[in-house]
Amino acid sequence: MHSNDYFCRMYNVLRIINGYYPLSADTEKLLRESVTRIIVPPRTLLVRSDCRNGYAYFIERGITRSFWLIDGEEVTTSFAYEGYVVFSMDELYYDQESEEFVETIEECEVYRIAIPLLRHLFETNLEICNWCRIIHQNEYRRLHRIHKEILTLPASDRYEAFRNHFPDVCNRVNLGFIASYLGMTQPTLSRIRGKK
Repeated sequence: MHSNDYFCRMYNVLRIINGYYPLSADTEKLLRESVTRIIVPPRTLLVRSDCRNGYAYFIERGITRSFWLIDGEEVTTSFAYEGYVVFSMDELYYDQESEEFVETIEECEVYRIAIPLLRHLFETNLEICNWCRIIHQNEYRRLHRIHKEILTLPASDRYEAFRNHFPDVCNRVNLGFIASYLGMTQPTLSRIRGKK
């Protein structure tokens, strides 16, 4: 990773944030002044389990996946791409070590912000606080849906629901990561994709 004092544009990030909750020019300026732009190579861990990582990352370009390590197996829990923010929920909200990993899949251009500073913005800026509330209610809904889909839907329907929810992910990530997220084997997912 390397930092760069490049002018902080944040086009994709601000487009997505403003789609959830419009920010004033002053709040956009505050956010830009609070982050550092870095380029991160593929297969880099932005967040590691069992430690405090110190930062959250707004993704301007690229894609990441979140996963747990269970009995030596990586279990994919989510994907994030242009406009999303990734961080350790345990660290940000509970001041505890992370329980999951976040790894870059592609080279990523991200805007890094220190966790204490992000907490401060949540506490002092109503616009950023409201944006955070909206993304978290959406994430809760996504988690509720995937839990229901894994318990109730046939594998082919789970994959179709995944394609609808993550349209930008299907052609950008390893099939094994998608299969893990959907709770199925890679050969099963390959057969489903072959029929589409």
